Amino acid sequence: GVEFRVNVAVGVDIDARTLRQQYDAICLTMGAEQARELPVPGRELKGIYPAMEFLTQQNKRNAGDAIQAEAISAKDKRVVIIGGGDTGSDCLGTAHRQGCREVHQFELLPEPPPKRAPSTPWPLWPMQLRTSHAHEEGCDRQFSISTTKFTGQNGQVRKLHAHQVKLSNGKFEPIPGTDMELDVDLVLLAMGFTGPVKNGLLDSLGVNYDARGAVAVDDNFMTSIEGVFAAGDTKRGASLIVWAIAEGRKVAAGVDKYLQAGLSAKTAM
Repeated sequence: GVEFRVNVAVGVDIDARTLRQQYDAICLTMGAEQARELPVPGRELKGIYPAMEFLTQQNKRNAGDAIQAEAISAKDKRVVIIGGGDTGSDCLGTAHRQGCREVHQFELLPEPPPKRAPSTPWPLWPMQLRTSHAHEEGCDRQFSISTTKFTGQNGQVRKLHAHQVKLSNGKFEPIPGTDMELDVDLVLLAMGFTGPVKNGLLDSLGVNYDARGAVAVDDNFMTSIEGVFAAGDTKRGASLIVWAIAEGRKVAAGVDKYLQAGLSAKTAM
């Protein structure tokens, strides 16, 4: 039979050696949750969190699970979301659900055109402005904004400092005279992900990484460690759910092929 355990941090509560001893095959599909950081003065202040800490905590509330960490809530707060992608939209909708006082969303890149840009013809992913249902509920949405620092009182963030930027020769240059300050109580960092979290299970397993920092695999989705497989965002970097579904099927076939080969070898003995 298969043993199911909940609330277990694999790589912490169960180490890699024990995992490999107990199972014939291991499949790594833990996503790409290493958040891109914002290394500016004041980042250490309370009230500034990676988006996934905020979002996963709300999922636990909805599921009735106990929350062990410090509670994060947007209720009655002035919220700023830094990042204009899907994760930022999820933060926006959740902030509305929790009853925020006001909410702003800042994006470093320029505002995309309302329709598909000529630079991204089909079948490329279209560069165009996307407005989600969360934006329709209300949001001060600004583009070409770069956060320069945070300041606060008694260790709690109280102000965000930023300026407008323009893209010049591949670099974001500040626009003179556009310095701004914004009163804030909660800042959510939704600037994307740099790949799977390596510290913990992945490093302890000793798997190899590709040039992008994702887990490297062969044609059967097996990593550099025999019997250890990877798929989805762990193997691709942050991507779409359709890729996760497709690769889930492919890695299952790779695992099955590996196990069948092992069974055949044992039968032949």
